[in-house]
Amino acid sequence: MVLITAIMAVVIAIYQLTDPEEDSRPMFHPLYHGLLLGVTGAFMTGDIFNMYVWFEVMLISSFGLLVLGGTKEQLDAGVKYVMLNLVMTTIFLVAVAFLYGATGTLNMADLANRVPAIENPGLVTTLAVLFLLAFASKAALFPLFFWLPASYHTASTPILAIFAALLTKVGVYAIVRCFTLIFPVTEGFATIIGVIAALTMVTGVLGAASHFDIRKILSFHIISQIGYMLVGVAIATPMALAGSVLYIVHHIIVKANLFLIGGVIKRKTGSYQLKQIGGLHRAAPFLAILFCIPALSLAGLPPLSGFWAKYLVIKPSLDAGSWYLAATALIVGVLTLYSMLKIWNEAFWKSSATPEFAAPLAPNSSFAGQYIAIATLSAITLCIGLNPEPFVAFSMEAAAQLSDSSRYINAVLENPYARD
Repeated sequence: MVLITAIMAVVIAIYQLTDPEEDSRPMFHPLYHGLLLGVTGAFMTGDIFNMYVWFEVMLISSFGLLVLGGTKEQLDAGVKYVMLNLVMTTIFLVAVAFLYGATGTLNMADLANRVPAIENPGLVTTLAVLFLLAFASKAALFPLFFWLPASYHTASTPILAIFAALLTKVGVYAIVRCFTLIFPVTEGFATIIGVIAALTMVTGVLGAASHFDIRKILSFHIISQIGYMLVGVAIATPMALAGSVLYIVHHIIVKANLFLIGGVIKRKTGSYQLKQIGGLHRAAPFLAILFCIPALSLAGLPPLSGFWAKYLVIKPSLDAGSWYLAATALIVGVLTLYSMLKIWNEAFWKSSATPEFAAPLAPNSSFAGQYIAIATLSAITLCIGLNPEPFVAFSMEAAAQLSDSSRYINAVLENPYARD
């Protein structure tokens, strides 16, 4: 996760170098690196309180980036974004305090040993629900997702791409980490998580299908795809967890790439509205080719990364008898393809925009950085799809460690410096 974060940071920075939007303001880079610091810290920490601290670092940095342009739309979106996140991080802090009071430790490996020894099962359940609420908000799970489509579309392209790539994945990572290590997932709790995953997939994809603004379509698809990642926790088999891991990696790359492509479309045509643009398959054929790769991967078509990620999620669902999750995943995949075809048909394939909305294409000379970034991410998507074995093997190894937490616990607790 740290490696993919670093890759995305570099690629999006390359895109930003030739982007004329407000990210050229002096505060962009301090806030950008502050956000990366928070994300990396959350991925690396082995202390539940430190995870809360890194969540706060992410919240402060992301709010600053969101309102960087200073427009009324951005300020309004920033308020919506920060209010719910402040409430949920407060819940997170309260849960951490109660957890410390019950166990006397904040070290996650230590907690894995001490939480099962808590004699009050009601307290354990309450703590698990509080942590799930806090992380579900960060991950934009149903029904705590409304802040995402209300705020993300107001940010400029590089900011939107890094948000889409990383922020919700930190929430998913926290859920996977805590509910495979600290809190036992009972059959009833797994059912609840499965229902939340299915509802998240459905509400996200229906929201995307109803819009004709590229940013809003892609924002709602962040929500729908998060549901796939949660399936691994609901099924809780090694293969399902491997699917969640691979899906996170796949989605980080593909979703950021689609938003970067959306930014180029905006620069070339002057609009994000699909009804106002068209003809890009002739005006920008290379961009059209590059769009097809992440778009089809998002829908799960072979031989791209999304196919293997969906396979590792759907197959264990069928094996476990969770037909509703498998059916939901397949139906949502079809509707995702519909949304991607809508963007293709409206922005690229149709002959031209309606005359009253037509905008002149920007010259190609200033797009080098954008095309390098987009082509790099598309190449990674193709690489995963055409040569999935090492990536699947890596995901299976990560899933094996998640399934057998004793390996992590022993490695940490046998280190005299790990508990300081």
